[in-house]
Amino acid sequence: MTRIGLGYDIHRLVPGRKLVIGGETIPFNKGLLGHSDADVLVHAACDALLGAAGMGDIGDHFPDTDPQYRDIYSIDLLTTVYRRVKAHGFVMVNMDATVFAQAPRISPFKDRMAARMADSMSVNQRMINIKATTTEGLGVIGHGDGIAAMCVVLLQTTTPETGN
Repeated sequence: MTRIGLGYDIHRLVPGRKLVIGGETIPFNKGLLGHSDADVLVHAACDALLGAAGMGDIGDHFPDTDPQYRDIYSIDLLTTVYRRVKAHGFVMVNMDATVFAQAPRISPFKDRMAARMADSMSVNQRMINIKATTTEGLGVIGHGDGIAAMCVVLLQTTTPETGN
């Protein structure tokens, strides 16, 4: 059996924080505001994985009210999420993600993001595709107030289907 999951996340850009996307620190004069490191790409990936496995969402597993997750490196959350998804009987077939940012340019970092995310899940980097786009100056992203990411994941079961 195969299952598809979709994840989306958006965070506000603010001065005084480092910008982490896909586990990579990107040189920029602002960073994303959030309880953790606010890595929108990794958060979207976690939600896509959890959704495909029927296991809720990132907030169910790592609530932003829990102080142990304050400023946590989101790649560590992705490692834990994928471990839980595998324990639930699934493996990832592929992941396709888009980062929406007017600035900074994300394209130079895409391969390193995919490599870091793949390493965290112990999967082949070719299973992860990351794209980047702008919103052509429209909305909060286009005005430089935030960055968003969307991710879709295909999982397959690791156990034979029973027909139920």
